[in-house]
Amino acid sequence: MNEEQKIRWGILSTGHIAGRFAEALNLLPDAELVAVGSRDQTTADSFAAEYGVARAYPSYEALAADPDIDVIYIGTPHTFHFDNATLCMRAGKAVLCEKAFTINAPEAEEMVRIAREEKVFLMEAMIPRHVPLMKQVLAWVREGRIGDVRMVKATRCARGDFDPEGRHMNPALGGGSLLDVGVYVISFASMVLGKAPVDAVGMAHLGSLGSDEQGVVLLKYDQGEIANLTFALRTDAVNDAYILGTAGYIKIDETFAVPNRARLVIGKEAVEVLEEPIEHDNALIYEARETIRCLREGLLESPLMPLDESIEIMRCMDTLRKPWGLRYSNDGEQEYGLSSP
Repeated sequence: MNEEQKIRWGILSTGHIAGRFAEALNLLPDAELVAVGSRDQTTADSFAAEYGVARAYPSYEALAADPDIDVIYIGTPHTFHFDNATLCMRAGKAVLCEKAFTINAPEAEEMVRIAREEKVFLMEAMIPRHVPLMKQVLAWVREGRIGDVRMVKATRCARGDFDPEGRHMNPALGGGSLLDVGVYVISFASMVLGKAPVDAVGMAHLGSLGSDEQGVVLLKYDQGEIANLTFALRTDAVNDAYILGTAGYIKIDETFAVPNRARLVIGKEAVEVLEEPIEHDNALIYEARETIRCLREGLLESPLMPLDESIEIMRCMDTLRKPWGLRYSNDGEQEYGLSSP
């Protein structure tokens, strides 16, 4: 792809996160926001007018069929990710799909299979993977600055009064804390340790709507490493994270999911402190920039968020929720669980 040619984007969805992503694209000189697709012409037109989008389509099919689009960002609720991504990939479009990648691991496996069959780029949109500060944190780990990593601790909680019919708490839309915020902490542990757990256990509270309002999980890895992870949608907390090693630890201050401050601590003394504000206060810029880089280099997946890792994260979440009795409308009769070690 020509280095001087702008990467042409479509956005599938007109919700809040789609609006934030449109703002991010409009800040990038090598991105062009060409079109938006909705299930209704009125909402598509309104979104297009607000964010300066040239084309507004009343269906996702029309958006996917636009020949002037290189890549489509999907910001719909979790239950629709598989169908939306498949539609776009079958139309030859690259896809950046919001987290959680899908509803369950079988959907994730099939989505990745289709991407590889169609030879199109696909990536799960996971902000911490792309923020510059987090890359330095991982460099500290790789350099052995804290010795061998033995434990990971992370919290991602929100406190809100959510619309029962909205995507956050409605189980019909994959609502609940596991897929909405738990995925952040599970993906964080996967990123730091560089592998999938061999065991996953936890406890969750399912509220009156049938969705999980909060949970705590423990993941164990093949060399004895343990991740202690907390997530919630109706509980306030300090959303920080720790990487604990044999020679020191790293603390990522609130909010670790969009990190701007981290400390390397050796012998209880901070020997290095990183502070880096989020560019334009919109971390979605980093996801878009990584997608553009991959497309320019002809990559079909990002080394920062590999597709097989997205599948393993979904398997982990399937394993966790099974004993909770937490099932989604997309689940069918499949068996869920981690891969054999």
